[in-house]
Amino acid sequence: MSRKIELIVVDDHPIFRQGLVNVIETNERYKVIGEADSILDALSLVKTRPPDLLLVDISLHHENGLELVQELHRTRPQIFQLVISMYDEIIYASKALQAGARGYVMKQEATETLMSAIETVLQGKIYLSDAMQERLIDSYASWDTKKPEMDLITQLSVREMQVFRMIGQGFGVSEIAEILNLSGKTINAYRDNIRQKLAISDAGSLRKFAIKWIQSEFIKNN
Repeated sequence: MSRKIELIVVDDHPIFRQGLVNVIETNERYKVIGEADSILDALSLVKTRPPDLLLVDISLHHENGLELVQELHRTRPQIFQLVISMYDEIIYASKALQAGARGYVMKQEATETLMSAIETVLQGKIYLSDAMQERLIDSYASWDTKKPEMDLITQLSVREMQVFRMIGQGFGVSEIAEILNLSGKTINAYRDNIRQKLAISDAGSLRKFAIKWIQSEFIKNN
């Protein structure tokens, strides 16, 4: 018998959380191994028994669930994370992906949609609802893809492209250095080279451009 896929649910509303657990466990392949209503409790559960997938609400009492997503993306990148939320503004979906989540689902979606999202994320893909994809496309459509920086991207080396992608995924210099097993000084040098090649004046502008590029790649591939 194959091992069940293990999940942890993080939500500060007990009734919704229990309903979510019940829905998930209708699939015999899934097992919810823990529930939490705060970042601290979630981190404790993950430390004790790391799941395959974590479902996280953005709003956790007075805490921001995306802080949990970002922390686990940095310390335990092997754990897939799916954000569930009542908020449907495009800024939240974008921020969730930037923090390290692999998908975003609104709470009012049908249970079939949630299960589809879980399956998609577990396959290593990114999941966004149709409505969110349309909004990202609308946002991307207003971005000038013919700007000079787009053509200049082809000039980046393989390593520079790797660093550029990670910047767009929300990683900081120290995190990139740790993942690539390089020094922070080396990553800063790569970042400076990327800025020069793309004719971008500062690190903040580079990060914004990299995030937009990552979003555009997602849209092209979905």
